[in-house]
Amino acid sequence: MKNKDIREYAKSHGIKLWQIAAELNMNDGNFSRKLRYELSDEAKQQIFKIIDALAK
Repeated sequence: MKNKDIREYAKSHGIKLWQIAAELNMNDGNFSRKLRYELSDEAKQQIFKIIDALAK
């Protein structure tokens, strides 16, 4: 599975993928399709920051 680190990090913080998509101003379906391919380190860091902010 691609981007498993993002999926597991979000799950461990109780964050749903649609919540991340909303923060990125994306449709949740488009975000899920984007996760089918390995993201760049910069994109992953942005998503990790979003997850941390939502988890607070």
